[in-house]
Amino acid sequence: MNDILSNPFTNKGTAFTEEERQQYGLVGRLPAKVETIAEQSTRVLAALHELPTNYLKHLSLMNLYEENRTLFFYTVIHNITELLPILYTPTVADGIMNFSRDFKTPRGAAYLNVNEPERIKEALLAASEGLDEIKMMVITDGEGILGIGDWGVQGAWITTGKLAVYTAASGINPKSILPVSIDAGTDRQELIDSPYYLGLKQPRLRGDDYLAYIDQFVEVAKEVFPNVLFHWEDFGRDHATQILDRYRYEICTFNDDIQGTGVMMNAAIAAACQVMGESLENQRVLIFGAGSAGIGIADQITNELQLKGMSFDEAKQNIYCFDRLGLVRQNEEGNMTSGKVRYARSLDEFPEPLMDLSEAIDIIQPSILVGCSGQPGMFTQEVVEKMCQYNERPAILPISNPTLLNEAQAYEVIEWSKGKALCVTGSPSDPVEYEGTTFTIGQANNALLYPGLGLGIVIAQAKHVTDRMLNAAAHGIASLQDLSYLGAPILPHVSKLRQASKLVAKAVIEAAIEEGMAQVEIQDIDAAIDEAIWQAEY
Repeated sequence: MNDILSNPFTNKGTAFTEEERQQYGLVGRLPAKVETIAEQSTRVLAALHELPTNYLKHLSLMNLYEENRTLFFYTVIHNITELLPILYTPTVADGIMNFSRDFKTPRGAAYLNVNEPERIKEALLAASEGLDEIKMMVITDGEGILGIGDWGVQGAWITTGKLAVYTAASGINPKSILPVSIDAGTDRQELIDSPYYLGLKQPRLRGDDYLAYIDQFVEVAKEVFPNVLFHWEDFGRDHATQILDRYRYEICTFNDDIQGTGVMMNAAIAAACQVMGESLENQRVLIFGAGSAGIGIADQITNELQLKGMSFDEAKQNIYCFDRLGLVRQNEEGNMTSGKVRYARSLDEFPEPLMDLSEAIDIIQPSILVGCSGQPGMFTQEVVEKMCQYNERPAILPISNPTLLNEAQAYEVIEWSKGKALCVTGSPSDPVEYEGTTFTIGQANNALLYPGLGLGIVIAQAKHVTDRMLNAAAHGIASLQDLSYLGAPILPHVSKLRQASKLVAKAVIEAAIEEGMAQVEIQDIDAAIDEAIWQAEY
């Protein structure tokens, strides 16, 4: 009976009543006072406020996650604006980099070893023991973590953080989500050399052997968890694209870095077009960064344009991708990803390489500039001023994470544009005061999207995640915005996460039903959403 205190799903700590203490044999094991969950949460916050750094606060929060899951979520949900940046981006990056040094508990994740494919089923069953029916897996192999690269098994921390945001934002039952870490080795030499590193000390598995392991994992996971949603997170550029292309029409699957970021940009661009008083069809979009996120953004914009009646060939003419080799053209040196091939400009249009961003703006005259390169400071004053030279209200969206990798800071964009630019950043940005106006900066936080998307998919038991469902998610977010005043944020504030998640879930379910992707009959969508939401209460 005393195991009730060590199980984070059953532990109430000081909130156990006198009757429960007697019933469960807890008399004498807790202080005399019986607290409410609100009183417990007040103490948690007070303790957090005494800690000097956000990373220490993050560790403290995740320790609570391991001790008392209900209190953890109650505290996060009621203080989402303050705690989301501590729980997830940007502070989670510190947790990932220090994972091996600070590791204490597995945090409910399944740890898979690519050298032991025969043990996949055993590992999934062991990690899910004591949970409810698993409806979603958040999976990473740690190769493309945020903007900080390959961190091997230490990337496991991102999956637990993602689970926490899913539940805090949308109310998905935490007992129905399984974080999964695939340890495929690492190419980061400092990890291999470290005496503390907890993962496989071998180069990353790649090529056909890697894909064969992923194939086996998918088959086993489908067997163990029927109707599960595969959420792939922070895979390397090549593997992320290969996995999405390989399974998109075979299983219910979603890649947040490719599709989620693209949908967030769709929502931001739709809002920017509304402020501009123009249609998306008339915009030129320059995407600075042609990795998986950049190509995902391009894909979602072209999907939106296709839904508006354009062909793909017509839609892609609005998109220009820029990477370390300059404007992506058809004769770019090196091996081009399939995504870059899709958006490469013809040599007839650009016979000579175009390497300088400022020069590219002069030639292309884009109205929308997206930064997802992880290259800090690339949106210089000259670049911002050039965007304003060709547009009355340009959209400038430096969304690279974490903050230190932003192409520009929000205050720079506002000041250099003299308040003209419509700005969104990837990490939280403070409001900017400029000439008597307060500019509230929208955050391209995928937490506004993927929790509601996941909730909708789970409720509908969707066969696949379609372009129409993703498009519906973007417009679900957009419906929360008030763009009627100067300085209004282009995306909703994170304080509206719960509202955003409900709207996104409803839009996704409606789209799933319309496309015949829903595998259950839903008479009342609002009632189905309310019934599915887990409440953080004892």
